[in-house]
Amino acid sequence: MNARLVGIAGPLKGRSLVLNGEEVSIGRTSSNHLWVEDSSLSPHHCLIAIGSEEVIIKDLQSQTGTRVNDRVIEHHALQHQDHIGIGNSTLVFVSGDDAADRNPIQLEGKLKDDDVVARLDAEDGLYLHGDGNARRNERLARDLGILLKIATGIAGIRDEEGLQWQLLGMLFDVVPAERACILLFDDAGELTKSAAWDRLSGPGTPVHINRALLDRVVRERSGALVNDSQKAVAASGAGFPTSAICVPVLVLRKVAGVIYLDSRSTSAGFDRGHLEVITGVAGIAGLALDNIRHMQRLQEENRELQLQVSVNHEMVGGSARMRAVYDFIRRVATTDSTVLLQGESGTGKELVARAIHASSSRAHGPFVAINCAAITESLLESELFGHEKGAFTGATTQKKGKLEIAHGGTLFLDEVSEFAPALQAKLLRVLQEREFERVGGTRALKIDIRLIAATNRTLLSTVESGTFRRDLYYRLNVVAITLPPLRERKEDIPHLAEHFMVKASRRCRVRPKAISPEANACLVSYSWPGNVRELEHAIERALVLGVGESILPEDLPEEIAEATSLSPSSPAKYQTAVKDQKKAVIQRSLQQCNGNYVEAAKILGLHPNSLLRLIRNLGLKEPSS
Repeated sequence: MNARLVGIAGPLKGRSLVLNGEEVSIGRTSSNHLWVEDSSLSPHHCLIAIGSEEVIIKDLQSQTGTRVNDRVIEHHALQHQDHIGIGNSTLVFVSGDDAADRNPIQLEGKLKDDDVVARLDAEDGLYLHGDGNARRNERLARDLGILLKIATGIAGIRDEEGLQWQLLGMLFDVVPAERACILLFDDAGELTKSAAWDRLSGPGTPVHINRALLDRVVRERSGALVNDSQKAVAASGAGFPTSAICVPVLVLRKVAGVIYLDSRSTSAGFDRGHLEVITGVAGIAGLALDNIRHMQRLQEENRELQLQVSVNHEMVGGSARMRAVYDFIRRVATTDSTVLLQGESGTGKELVARAIHASSSRAHGPFVAINCAAITESLLESELFGHEKGAFTGATTQKKGKLEIAHGGTLFLDEVSEFAPALQAKLLRVLQEREFERVGGTRALKIDIRLIAATNRTLLSTVESGTFRRDLYYRLNVVAITLPPLRERKEDIPHLAEHFMVKASRRCRVRPKAISPEANACLVSYSWPGNVRELEHAIERALVLGVGESILPEDLPEEIAEATSLSPSSPAKYQTAVKDQKKAVIQRSLQQCNGNYVEAAKILGLHPNSLLRLIRNLGLKEPSS
């Protein structure tokens, strides 16, 4: 169930809280989901339990009680438009199942030129002029006080929806309107958010806006006052507003929203003074909206930067194979070509992608990575393309996808060979047209990204097997490289091991250790099926479990410790012989010391913990002492 609480009176007036999760608490302390410093509220005043079919409000034995529609309750199943009284505040429960919530704004009606009795540019609204008339100057002082109150009230708001409801809750103090609504637009001019309020019925009640008036205000970027439109009344029937004010909210001289108010009263219409003060409110709202959107952009950028700084961008290795990789990075970084990285798991494909991004002209834009194999098809579509509110069950808000977040930067698609056929078609369109639609959306969104794809399989083989589109393969395979596995650049292993030792010591907050020549020989001899990632984990394990001043072969995992430069003709016989010899030496030492592994370790020149680990690795029976 989609529902929210909206404050309409008292200290919580203008506050809005979406009811999601299982429980929402209200009270005087900041540990509550919704709180306000009100002495008539208890620290934990009431609790709202949110179920799939109903929403229950429960009083938590508060001092002043909880009221629903002026009745004191202990618990109550809330209905749409129920009024909740807590302390000095009144809240309205707005259910998302109500048609008003699904469509709070309805556009209709026509407009004649002579219906508009006054217009005001946004710049002119910066000045409220007084004159010698004492009554007018008194009204001017009141309006300035209201503007100051509104500016103070919205200063700390950090989200667009909160700004809408806070302003709506205060607009009725400014002009004698019966209904009000606020529309917000995105950079493309599309309506993204709307909120409406009726003075009598409360928040969420539909407001009918004259479409022609709205179009004119947006087109001319100036406020308009409509008064005594008898022709419109006759054309649209009873109940059509006789007075209306519509004012644009400007951000960087672009229309980012609209404030609309109207009244059906024939005796108390709006005048130019009301238009001036609402234009002033729109100016304040524009500054607040610009700050909110700037903060949202900074937060998105910060999240991506936090992801980036948690990864070490250094690439280690001076072998001929790695020098070829560095040369490839330098060449492709100067272009915007799509890049395909192929290679076994653990060869550093994402590290190469980040290096390409960091060396390119897009380095100041976001680097966004997504592992296509780690997410189910349905979730991957939403994660990559984003979704509109209501696109599927659980889509309670609009969400930007990775494509949209990567605008102006680089998108890295890891394990792209795991793309489902339906998503392959969508990705092909992105590469061809540089546009996409959110899940549940109908509007194409243009993007400017560089795409880097990676796979641990030979992508051409997936094309031949029929699991990957040939046309998409050609789009991805513009510039390609296959990264070398670690076993093909063994001269880099000692340098990588030292690098990972320093990295692990910082992460584990312990002193780094030297790697003995014997341990290095094991590292170089091992085949490394897990490549660089396996080496990093092996070094960290040796640092944590090793007990000596340096890393010895016995500190390494068994399969690495037993590796050596074997003759290809008889590797199995040699390894078996080495293992049998180890068992025999350890068993003789234990027999000599009557099973005392501490004494046996002294004879063998090992630390007791190292001997125990060898005993376990070799499958010997552990000593009892």
